[in-house]
Amino acid sequence: MLEVKLLREQLDFVKERIDARGTKIDWEEFTGVDHERRELLAKLERLKEKKNKLSAEIGKLKKSGGDAGALMQEVEEIARAIQEEEKPLAGIERRFENFLLRIPNLPHASVPRGAGPEGNQEVRRWGEIPAFDFTPKNHWEIGEELGILDFTRAAKIAGSRFALYRDQGALLERALVWFMLELHTRERGYHEILPPFLVNREAMTGTGQLPKFEEDLFRTVEPDLFLIPTAEVPLTNIHREEILDRKDLPLFYVAHTPCFRREAGSYGQDVRGLIRLHQFNKVELVKLTEPESSYEELEKMVRDAEEVLRRLKIPYRVMELCTGDIGFSAAKTYDLEVWLPGQQTYREISSCSNCEEFQARRAGIRYRPDGKRKTLFVHTLNGSGLAVGRTVVAVLENYQQKDGSVLVPEVLRPYMGGLERIG
Repeated sequence: MLEVKLLREQLDFVKERIDARGTKIDWEEFTGVDHERRELLAKLERLKEKKNKLSAEIGKLKKSGGDAGALMQEVEEIARAIQEEEKPLAGIERRFENFLLRIPNLPHASVPRGAGPEGNQEVRRWGEIPAFDFTPKNHWEIGEELGILDFTRAAKIAGSRFALYRDQGALLERALVWFMLELHTRERGYHEILPPFLVNREAMTGTGQLPKFEEDLFRTVEPDLFLIPTAEVPLTNIHREEILDRKDLPLFYVAHTPCFRREAGSYGQDVRGLIRLHQFNKVELVKLTEPESSYEELEKMVRDAEEVLRRLKIPYRVMELCTGDIGFSAAKTYDLEVWLPGQQTYREISSCSNCEEFQARRAGIRYRPDGKRKTLFVHTLNGSGLAVGRTVVAVLENYQQKDGSVLVPEVLRPYMGGLERIG
């Protein structure tokens, strides 16, 4: 959520930054509702001030034995007027808050301007693209031929866009999760969390999924809870409505969870395989930092995600997203895109973002600087470290062999009982 003071005092700047995203906002609605709200609040303040003044006079009259009847009647009339004015105020407050909740974050000044993915900029590449003396297959072909992925039976159980892993396929997914968690906790200093997979509306609102993206979420009706689209939601909300000590920052969290998203529409090749599912596993990284260090921590988070791919020896590139492609809550985002030989292209496997104080303001996450009374909002960061299913895709396609088998990356073999080849 953006600061109301910023909207009032620097609206032209806000408009320019939001326009850079390609987002259309009815700013006249904001100025109109804000003016109406401020006028009503001022009127209520005057009524309350008058009521308090008269109440004090009534006390003095009663103490001196005077007649306070007329003043008491006037106070009652003012009290009724306050009640009448508070009714429309509640509606105006809801409209005002709903408007604020639908405004996306402002892109950081360093974010390249662009209308969409074509405006993203490559930062660096790593690894050699593998050369094959045969035509490489897509991961779903490899998985089905090896009997480790079964999309037909998954569809029978749950419908389209679900996957069923078998035997060494399930083992590969589990090994990747274990490897990623070990790397991030033992070497990178993240604290492992096993959070709830169902969260309330306040949690979803805090990280920016609500109210804008409610139709993209899976939910239960009674009680009113949502299946998490990413562990970013519960991890960030651990400290919702808390004031943290400066000495406790930064906070680093990691969690492995299933993620649930409504993937509507057709995405070409993505209608097959593991790329775009309603349910998938992900290892998520979240940081809570002081504002001064958040962009340094973003770069470190990107390197943490990169290290997973480097140890797997899978080629990738880092992309800086442009203003028209960053997410709703993000101020700056880097994507890691892994090379997939079966599709002869790079595909996203991780997205790392700095949301600055946007989520913290919505969720009420503050910290108290040393020796100061005033509290400040933390900066929140999140990133995939990595999306597990897409990492399975990258392993199957980059390590496939001419005989149809798949070599197991050396770093994963200890997690797979020494298995060297899936075949």
